[in-house]
Amino acid sequence: MSFYSPIWLLALLLLPLLAGAYVWHERERERSAAEWATPTLIPNLVDARPGKRRHLPVVLLLVALTAMIVGVARPHATVTVRREEATVMLAIDASRSMAAPDVPPTRLQAAKTAALDFARKVPAKYRIGVIAFATRAVLALPPTTDRGLLHSSLDLLHTGDGTAIGDAVALATNVGKSQRADGVVPPTAVLLISDGARDGGRRSPLAAAQQAKKEHVPVYTILLGTPGGVVQHKLPGGLNESIRVPPSAQTLQTIARASGGEFFTASNDRRLAGVYDQLRSRLGHRKQTREVSDAFAGGAALLLLVAGAMSALWFRRVP
Repeated sequence: MSFYSPIWLLALLLLPLLAGAYVWHERERERSAAEWATPTLIPNLVDARPGKRRHLPVVLLLVALTAMIVGVARPHATVTVRREEATVMLAIDASRSMAAPDVPPTRLQAAKTAALDFARKVPAKYRIGVIAFATRAVLALPPTTDRGLLHSSLDLLHTGDGTAIGDAVALATNVGKSQRADGVVPPTAVLLISDGARDGGRRSPLAAAQQAKKEHVPVYTILLGTPGGVVQHKLPGGLNESIRVPPSAQTLQTIARASGGEFFTASNDRRLAGVYDQLRSRLGHRKQTREVSDAFAGGAALLLLVAGAMSALWFRRVP
């Protein structure tokens, strides 16, 4: 927490003096009473001593003064608020290895299903675009709020050769930052789903991630697949060749770290859905600095009322 007018905090130094003055006053009052009365006869004059509770209204008064002084200093704090608008670019790997059925029905289909579920759960004002990448990265769908178009574009994705991850990150960053809502570029993030390392493309993943960092576009990467993933490749003559396609995390970890995003793993469709839920929660909120003077002022007023009520009810006086 910081303050717009911290000079007022110097007034807090007066509170120990007030507390000390109260303690001195109480002692003087007891000493004066002892001079004019016999302590052993006091129980015959009053029903019961107020005890330590007589100090409670004064303590509340001092706490209220503390809150009041802090409020005058205009404190402001970083709070989490709901974000209503954003651009989310889905960069989905459409390379041949994404046809592996280790994440049923296939890695690519699981990625499509999870992306649609994610789109249904984020605010309707979120613009969502799709980048498909294999040998090269292509814009499958410009950012839009039309979830029907999103569904159609994902249905058209099919596997190909290559894995141009760097090109996909660069294209997603450029498209996302070019979007404007009411003349303002909304916050942009990239969700990249892949199962492997770079295979082709003109831009290196690290260079693309560093550019995304400069544009304030975090790239959240999701590694999809299991070590036992296998795809079938047709050979001339009608024969099939089984090719092992275990996921490779290094490239995706590098992209997430360099761009300011985060790396996740998803070994099955349920885990993938869970990752999307985490990302939905993170993208749906933002940090904002707000002045919280009203909270301190309200707290001070409440404490003063409580202190006054206690004093009036218990001792028929106001502190």
